[in-house]
Amino acid sequence: MRVLGLLPALLLVLAVASVCQLSSPARPSPAFSLDTIDKTVDPCVDFYQYACGNWIKNSEIPPDQSQWVSFVELHERNLDIEREILEKAAAGGAGRNPIDQRIGDLYGSCMDEKAVDAKGINPLKPELGRIAAAQDKGSLMDELGRLDLIGSGSLFSFYSSPDLHNADQVIAYIDQGGLTLPDRDYYIKDDNPKMKEMRQHLVEYVTQVFTLAGQTPQQAADSAQTTLRIEIALAKASMDRTARRDPKNRDHKMSRDEAVALGPDFYLNRYFTAVGAPNFSQLNVTNPDFFKQVNAVLESESIESLKTYVSWHALHAAAPWLSQPFVDANFKFQQNLTGQKEIQARWKRCVNLTDRELGEALGQRYVDVTFGADGKQRMLKVVDALEKSLAEDIHDLSWMSDETKKQAKVKLDAIRNKIGYPDVYRDYSSVVIKPDDLLGNIASANTFDSKREIAKIDKPLDRKEWGMTPPTVNAYYSGSFNEIVFPAGILQPPFFDKSMDDAVNFGGIGLVIGHELTHGFDDQGRKYDPKGNLHDWWTEQDGKEFEKRVTCVADEYSNFVAVDDLKLNGRLTLGENTADNGGARIALLALEHMIADDKTGKEGRKLDGYTPEQRFFLGFARVWCEKRRPEIARTRVLTDPHSPGKYRVDGVVQNMPEFQKVWGCKAGQPMVAENACHVW
Repeated sequence: MRVLGLLPALLLVLAVASVCQLSSPARPSPAFSLDTIDKTVDPCVDFYQYACGNWIKNSEIPPDQSQWVSFVELHERNLDIEREILEKAAAGGAGRNPIDQRIGDLYGSCMDEKAVDAKGINPLKPELGRIAAAQDKGSLMDELGRLDLIGSGSLFSFYSSPDLHNADQVIAYIDQGGLTLPDRDYYIKDDNPKMKEMRQHLVEYVTQVFTLAGQTPQQAADSAQTTLRIEIALAKASMDRTARRDPKNRDHKMSRDEAVALGPDFYLNRYFTAVGAPNFSQLNVTNPDFFKQVNAVLESESIESLKTYVSWHALHAAAPWLSQPFVDANFKFQQNLTGQKEIQARWKRCVNLTDRELGEALGQRYVDVTFGADGKQRMLKVVDALEKSLAEDIHDLSWMSDETKKQAKVKLDAIRNKIGYPDVYRDYSSVVIKPDDLLGNIASANTFDSKREIAKIDKPLDRKEWGMTPPTVNAYYSGSFNEIVFPAGILQPPFFDKSMDDAVNFGGIGLVIGHELTHGFDDQGRKYDPKGNLHDWWTEQDGKEFEKRVTCVADEYSNFVAVDDLKLNGRLTLGENTADNGGARIALLALEHMIADDKTGKEGRKLDGYTPEQRFFLGFARVWCEKRRPEIARTRVLTDPHSPGKYRVDGVVQNMPEFQKVWGCKAGQPMVAENACHVW
């Protein structure tokens, strides 16, 4: 995730909208409570354990979850709200308006498990038949284009995005892709037995699904080996996640002819025609080496092997939405990555599907009962106050020159704030949703979205668009858009709680806002200018000073153990760790200003025995109280740029003299880093 003097407007943090009552109450929100504290632990020895110890002791990971943390708790509550909306829409009959018809019929077609089971694999047979009918590799690429449109593609990715050097213009991108496992390292790391084990699980999964699709056991086993062989080759050609974090490593704009020449056996011109792309002349090739190396794979593999690989990805994409044997096979495979004990109830999967496919339609109804226009305006004022705090922080930096500070202020002033929900919702009127065609509905919604994205190529950037749906429990900063986005879904307890004091809310939503703002100035975000262009606006010396400070952060977090003997990758998690540290300082600075501005003295008083500053840190920690299953913990070390909850708390506070003063920590204690890191 991603503030100059502070105004009394910060008092408005207590007035942001709360969830309205539904006809049947949703489950309770995850709330801040002193009951989570374990007072047998010294906060200066392990603050995370002090703040979360009793929560950890008394909380259980539900069997249908791989972890339990505020984001998941709140998402579960939102599911209850969305479920009621969707069940009403599904039962509404012919008199429904177009929005309720679409979201209701998509949800209803998903919930009709009996009809889905009766159809078996039949809904996918037309696509599998088209793949099987491909006479050569060129015609197979035509079919791959069709599959990409409906969300069942493979091999590589094609999409639109702002030009890295002219963010006001959208261009085409092609990128690496085509893997079933979540990261390239699962295919190419032989020194870790867990990686080999996951490759074996993949083979078993592919074999089972091809058998369910009608192949003999031997044919299915051969198909699995073919799929694994091709995916290993794709993984070897893929850029690793840490290298991909640097936008300069993904900056390879070239002509269409040059891109086609990188991999003639991709038949890119045929593919572009198949997906209905405009006749663009330039594009960005995110990883040129991928297309060069995989071209040799396409050249050497037989057409039948490639058809097997493409068929696999069509089957894998459809498996969660086919009959129960396919669902079971897919879940068993996912269990090995997540540790989840049981599959989620079907209604939860169907709510999530509707949010994924028609998110801004469902989002309109969600916002109607949860957020509202006044909440949006009040939240914008809170963000404005936190931006003032970041500006003050930048102004006071000892290591940055006045020249770069001036440019940083220009960028900060240019950040756009999107709160709650879009000003203009997406128009789904062309999406055909039927009450009895689940896979067809998914294909229809995916095709709509794919064509909408492709149609942006060579057109001006629409800065009003959102990258998250309103019910999403998350937030983000975009470098190309230079904006922070806070969906309505996250503006609830424990991130924001209107019944709590300002100190706790600043530790929650205030810190999250500060985090997202700081992303504009982390090791990735700092490389984008105020307009969203990849452009170096730093002096050479300031750039060196920045790199020295983020190296401190990377090295610090690389020593934290995530699970078993696996340590965090400090470079993979660098942006998030930098934003966590900066966001905490910015939010605390905002709170201090508010206390100083309060003429009554009320804001500076103790509450339940804790000072406002102490409650700030307790509110911060409550957001990250967390339990994870070992399987998901291992998966996240390889794939997640965020640190585990323990280090999102302890890793931050050990770098903060402000924390040490508030809690009376002494040099040499664990929460007092000997060489504290400080970027923002």
